Parts: sequence; C-alpha cells; structure tokens
Amino acid sequence: MKKYLALLLLLWLKMPVAKAFSPEATDSLLYYTSFDGTRIHYTVKGSGKPVILIHGFIVDGESWKRTALYDALLLYGFRVITLDMRGNGASDHPQDSTAYLHDAEAKDVMELASRLGLQHYQVVGYSRGSIITARLLVLDSRISSAVIGGMGTAFTNPAWPRRQQFYEALSGKPVPALATMVKNVQQAGLDQRALAWMQFGQPATTPQELAKVQQPVLVIGGDKDEDNDTGGSLAAMMPAGMHGTVTGDHNSVVRSAAFAAWVLDFLQHH
Repeated sequence: MKKYLALLLLLWLKMPVAKAFSPEATDSLLYYTSFDGTRIHYTVKGSGKPVILIHGFIVDGESWKRTALYDALLLYGFRVITLDMRGNGASDHPQDSTAYLHDAEAKDVMELASRLGLQHYQVVGYSRGSIITARLLVLDSRISSAVIGGMGTAFTNPAWPRRQQFYEALSGKPVPALATMVKNVQQAGLDQRALAWMQFGQPATTPQELAKVQQPVLVIGGDKDEDNDTGGSLAAMMPAGMHGTVTGDHNSVVRSAAFAAWVLDFLQHH
C-alpha cells in the first residue's frame, strides 16, 4: 500500500501546480501575537482536516514547502498550517533565555490552534520539531494524532549531552565536532544567540509522560539515521505508538516521497 502511495505521489508531484491544486488552496502569510507578546509568523493553505507542521533546527516553516509531504497533504484535502518557531525565520527572535523556557514553543503552537479555532488537529514534527510535538502530546488534548519524525529516545533525557553540546557550541565555546554546524549558522546569517537559547531551553518529555499519551503516534525515520536506531523504543513508550522506517539519512528522509506516503497514510487513518 505504501509503495503504491509513494508511486502515486511521484506521479502527481510531477504535475504543474495549477493542475494539481484548486484555486481555493491559496497560501496566506500571516502573523499572530503569542501568549507572551512574541510575534509568530505562520501560513495556512488548503481546506479540510487541519494539520500543523513543526520544523526542525536551523530551518523555518518554509522548509516544509520543499518536501513531498507538503504537496501531498494539499492534494489529499488537508488544511496545511506551518509556522516559524520563535527565534526562526520571520517570527520574533527573543534574545532572553527565559523566552525559550517552560514549553514556550509548544505554547506558541497551542496559541495558533486557538487563534484558528481548531477543536481538533493533527501534528507532524521532524527532528527538533518532534521534540516540540512530544510536548504538545502531553499538553494539548485537542491533538487527535501525531507524527514524530527523525527522532529516537535521546530527547527523553533532560540531561541529553547533545543538547548541552549544541548550546555550548552556539554560545561560542569550542566544540570541535560542531564547528561546521556553527560555521553554517554564521554563513547563513542565522540568529546564533537565539539558536543557543533554544538549545538551552529545549524541553524533555520523560518516558513516564509518554506512557500517558493515548493518541495514535507514528515514529518514523531513515534507515541511515542514527536517531532512528531507537525509534522503535520511542514508539513502544506510548500505548498507541507505532514505528516505521524509510530509506535515507536524517536530512533526506523528510523531503522524500516515501516519508510522505507513510505520513499521509497514517494521517488519513488516524
């Protein structure tokens, strides 16, 4: 079934946009003021069942528009919502560490859902976006199902060493293994200070919290992504968790038709 969907997606995605989507599926560029006064940029496209896409680290909401999934969701009648998480893209970039604490990013998403009048919605996160998605599963009962992409069990540890290493590297401390990442941030003109505070305030969701999540959750990653090595274990922490693997590494999977097929099939049936 998923192989069939992947093939179907590939065929449709080769079609001109004007043929693939109806005139009603216009892209609106909008802003709202979140719970603490932070201005958040978001877009809404299409109509139908709402799904919020949460991007990863060192990218923004526009990154979803370069994926097969984004086009597939519109094609199959979803209302697709993206946002630039605080500190990214066209949203405000708070320079105070406290702006990224106490589930601030998850609260931004919840505020957006409220502003849009969503009684129920689905969420797809990838990489760091999956860490925020996990928090939403704990905090917001309006979520009917969710996808955690490109992430294993490591983020469930509040003392995750990689999070601390990223924070130190982005704060200017020498971390040789992350020197290239910092260089890329600087060359791209990204807000290094804001990115550091994101890592400083990055939340953990414990196995005990995940055990209380009743919604269906798909955990999916690439066969060449080391984070996916524990994806099955992460799925097993949740009563209705399930695990899938597609071909690719951490950066390529999210753009692939295979990932889109898995996620689309899951969202349609849950």
